[in-house]
Amino acid sequence: MTKHSVISELKKIKPTLLIFFAAAILNWSCVQKKYTPPERGNPLLPGYFADPTIKKFGDTYYLYATTDGIKLASGEPQVWISKDFVNWYNYEMDIELPEGLTNCWAPDVVEGRDGHYYYFMGNCQFGCNIYGYVSDSPMGPWKPIHDGEAVVPVGTSKEHLPALDAQFFNDDNGDLYSYFGTWCTSFGGMGWAKFNPDNFAITKEGFIPIEQIPEAFEAAYMIKRDSTYFLMYSAGDCRLGSYSVHYAWSNSPEGPFVYGKNNPLLVSNEDGTIDGPGHHSILKEGDDYYILYHRHDNPHSTGGEFRQVCVDKLYFSGSHTIEKITPTHSGIGYMGKSSVSARDLATGASVSASSYYHLKSMATRYTDAPVDFEYLPEYAVDDNNGTMWKAASAKLPQTLTIDLGKTKKIERIATQFEYPTFYYQYKIEVSVDGTNWKLFADKTANKRSGSPMIDDNQAKCRFVKLTVTGTEKSGMFPAIWNIKVYNNRFEIPSFQNKEVMDEGNTESTNSLLVDLNAEALPQGKLDGNLLNSGTLEGEFLSEGNPEVKEIQKVKGFYFDGKSFLKLDKKAPKSLDWNSSFTASTWVYNPEIGLGECLVAWNTRKNMLQSSYAALMYGKGNFGAMAHGDGAVDLPYKNIPGKGQWHHILVTFDGMLESVYVDGKLDTQIPISLFVKADEILIGTSGEPSENFTGYMSRVQLYDKAFSEDEIHAVLKETKPLGIKQE
Repeated sequence: MTKHSVISELKKIKPTLLIFFAAAILNWSCVQKKYTPPERGNPLLPGYFADPTIKKFGDTYYLYATTDGIKLASGEPQVWISKDFVNWYNYEMDIELPEGLTNCWAPDVVEGRDGHYYYFMGNCQFGCNIYGYVSDSPMGPWKPIHDGEAVVPVGTSKEHLPALDAQFFNDDNGDLYSYFGTWCTSFGGMGWAKFNPDNFAITKEGFIPIEQIPEAFEAAYMIKRDSTYFLMYSAGDCRLGSYSVHYAWSNSPEGPFVYGKNNPLLVSNEDGTIDGPGHHSILKEGDDYYILYHRHDNPHSTGGEFRQVCVDKLYFSGSHTIEKITPTHSGIGYMGKSSVSARDLATGASVSASSYYHLKSMATRYTDAPVDFEYLPEYAVDDNNGTMWKAASAKLPQTLTIDLGKTKKIERIATQFEYPTFYYQYKIEVSVDGTNWKLFADKTANKRSGSPMIDDNQAKCRFVKLTVTGTEKSGMFPAIWNIKVYNNRFEIPSFQNKEVMDEGNTESTNSLLVDLNAEALPQGKLDGNLLNSGTLEGEFLSEGNPEVKEIQKVKGFYFDGKSFLKLDKKAPKSLDWNSSFTASTWVYNPEIGLGECLVAWNTRKNMLQSSYAALMYGKGNFGAMAHGDGAVDLPYKNIPGKGQWHHILVTFDGMLESVYVDGKLDTQIPISLFVKADEILIGTSGEPSENFTGYMSRVQLYDKAFSEDEIHAVLKETKPLGIKQE
């Protein structure tokens, strides 16, 4: 479950608890892990998903999960469907969410006595509540119950207790319970409620003290075996390697509970390739039990919210004991006969690409060592949901070419792109000789998401070439978990996701958008608006009383902490979402505060994790770059000294953000961003407490990433005349 930017939403919680939560946020860190070994089975799904709930209705498995990897797990609500537990198909569900809600966290689904299906999810945007929905199908569409009001509101069981991570439990006698709570260590335990199964109204509620469920933090899950009730839960922080699964048992669904043997049951493995396993559900097939849980992706993405779903066996010994769980990369394989009758010709084939990304980063608070990882083309044909090919940049087009070894008959190609809930535009061509190509599938106008994307045709070929020509979001990389080439067709689900009616991505212009130079202006108060010399053009408007002043023989724009500059044209869409950027400025700071904003170009509205980017100058967690969450903000390693002119530059290539001070790399973080381009501000973020007090001589903003050579060149080219050449 994810809830790391919701403190501002928990206004009913006691101030002392808010302080506790804020302190915890400022100190989160996690460990960089190695890539997943080339074993197949785990992760179970190709994509970033967390908090899995597994259900079997009829002969079909339905896997509901939080859609991860998008600003504080804010992706579209969806479900994965499978007949065999290996081949899964993703579907974006239609849910009438309350206006303003953007998250569907830790979902659960219950089949009601009336034959309908009930979907429950948590959200912390109006207080931490559980909302309920009903449908005739496990796939929706879902309509709200209780007139859209919370089914389990915050404060149920104990005052202020967040009602998150609710999982429902049907007892043998027909009683219906739910167990829930997060930050349970702070609230002293976990909540439960008993429901009227006909209308989902709470008829009784109770509280399980932390003494009975030691270290419980969140993610309760109740199962019953024979006459014993096992309350399982997660401890630790979901972003860290300390995340783990524990359990307690009781003779009653209402407790009291006894802490079980072998705790913790499920933990990170010794080599670090299985990191932070937790927040699980249980599947029972015959006499066998299986545990589905999430773990961090490899390499560990920034913030710990790029999680993936895995499954392993669960064993009992005696009436009250669960055995320790061995997390694996192999998983459990098929549940019954495979639903795919064709042969995949691509797995293990020779493959090449137009480019691939090589992530190299210094160690950060999320890593225990420098990162050095290659997203190789062969990862697209290893049938492994833990590895992917990723192009070297978001620049389009990008191609992946598979050599099948000899000419073969093909009829279907299934592609699993990095983000199942965003669309990709592409074409697939085939060739016998690698020179002359014929079109197999044209999805260059596609606006429909899905995983896998299925393309059918008939061809005889040796080479298969997929070319990505567009993406739903700006700055999205062409990236593929797996591509499979089949010699025959087979039965697949008939559903399709709805088309997205939007403009799609906007590619970078690779230009200097903003250029503002104080040296060309006379000293004194600004006389009228300032022309932007960059390609975006427009004029900078003065707010307050900025002026041009000289300090240490250099002219600069002086900001008094109440004044700033705002461009009369908004930032272009080429700075949207995960687009590359570079911001460069010469700065003189008389005193170093917590975090003062130098340059901003995107909105702070709905500021969830990684949904904001602004260049800062201060000594706090967001001292170098602010990103909307203390866990992913970027501090300086060496804060530029006060009372001196410094060149500060940040550059982002869509995967790695690097901050340079006076031409030297100071700090770095691998990160994905989800911003919305907005006003271009100099000297403020729009939040008065972050206004800058000091001088800036030259300010530039580009919609491109810089190389080392370009960084050194711009430092030299923009250095004010009054600063001595070194």
